[in-house]
Amino acid sequence: MPTGVHIRDARQQLFDAATRILVRDGANALTSRAVTTEAGVAKGVLHRHFADFDAFLVELVEDRVARLGDQAATLLASAGTGTVSGNLTDALLDLFDPVAVGIVGLVVFRNELRSRLRTTAPGIPVLADAGAMIADYLTRECELGRIAADADIDSLALSLIGAGHLLFAGAADRPDAAAVGKMVGTITADVVQRRLL
Repeated sequence: MPTGVHIRDARQQLFDAATRILVRDGANALTSRAVTTEAGVAKGVLHRHFADFDAFLVELVEDRVARLGDQAATLLASAGTGTVSGNLTDALLDLFDPVAVGIVGLVVFRNELRSRLRTTAPGIPVLADAGAMIADYLTRECELGRIAADADIDSLALSLIGAGHLLFAGAADRPDAAAVGKMVGTITADVVQRRLL
């Protein structure tokens, strides 16, 4: 790209390029050169907006985590409607899109990125935030009497997120609603059934 050409919203253009690479080629293909080439900009553009490549990646991850706010609000609003299993299945299908799965892989793959992210939040971003989202929802369903009052909410949330991530990250093809629903139903069966006793 010629120098001196104004780039509209360069940061978003770089984020979009990075997510395309991440989904298409995986975390090991994500380099500053690959991102700027994919975005169609000079390499200096990235360094004009970010201190270094890991700072860029931190903001890419934080941007993705910020998007969970809408998903969390939607899931919490679904409490008391439909079925617990159905609501969780829908939430996990939304959560574990190819970009989110790629972001988790990126955090695991890059030690420096993981180290920088730990200064602001514990755990693996996206997974930890999704766990909190699921726990909030389960707490609300417990308050509504739709799951057992003595349910171990934190363990359930971790189980759903861990199993969900393994299901999506390990699959050659994206799991369908039936596969996700089966996993959710298995994990939540006890607490849903015991509330009826």
